[in-house]
Amino acid sequence: WDYQDIPVDTDQGLRSEMMQKSGRHTVPQIWIGDQHIGGCDELFRLEVGNQLNAMVMGENQ
Repeated sequence: WDYQDIPVDTDQGLRSEMMQKSGRHTVPQIWIGDQHIGGCDELFRLEVGNQLNAMVMGENQ
């Protein structure tokens, strides 16, 4: 899987953009494509619920 890590801790502009897009101020904030997943807990829930692979493969968008 290809992913991009965007370090918002060192760039206030990027952090503000993340907060505006996600409505959250904590990190990590995870997106799959243009879909906001949430944080680590939400990502793990998708994995446990066998939904993560389909989302990553674009089957659930």
